[in-house]
Amino acid sequence: MGKMKKTKKFGAVKRMIQASDPRLNKGKVTEEKAKPETEVRHVDKPSSALFFRYNTQLGPPYHVLIDTNFINFSIRNKLDICSSMLDTLYAKCTPYITDCVMAELEKLGAKYRVALRVAKDPRIERLICTHKGTYADDCLVQRVQEHKCYIVATNDKDLRRRIRKIPGVPIMYVQQKRYSIERMPDAFGAPRT
Repeated sequence: MGKMKKTKKFGAVKRMIQASDPRLNKGKVTEEKAKPETEVRHVDKPSSALFFRYNTQLGPPYHVLIDTNFINFSIRNKLDICSSMLDTLYAKCTPYITDCVMAELEKLGAKYRVALRVAKDPRIERLICTHKGTYADDCLVQRVQEHKCYIVATNDKDLRRRIRKIPGVPIMYVQQKRYSIERMPDAFGAPRT
């Protein structure tokens, strides 16, 4: 057996702790850590129209807010808006279109003049917008948050994602050459998909 080599001990000299050492601040709470605890969160009050997840304000005749691309998809699939809604919901429907959606259709130009003509149908009622700007998605989301009596008809994925976050609002969309609806209570007679 050989001899073990002895190495020098480097920790023999006592070292001084610096003022910036994190071990000195263990007992003290810094301001940065204290901020999230004192921050007040705002939680929206649930609507009085909701009974658990079901919206009690929904019922025939249904009020349906229509988006721009829903009209375009209806034209592509050769669906009449009013009669197809009647077939889907088994009840009378009143389609509504906001000024923002009409402005969006007018901005699209001559290519979408058929959609504009369908939107000006006398069976579709106009809703006047009082806010600034003409962004239709924000307008529809704001209107649905204020009044939970609407079904939103859209094929826009982003808008559908935003509306799913609002409890009690059903979404109608075009799928396989017919209208389909999601988040509609079974008690109101909506078809199951």
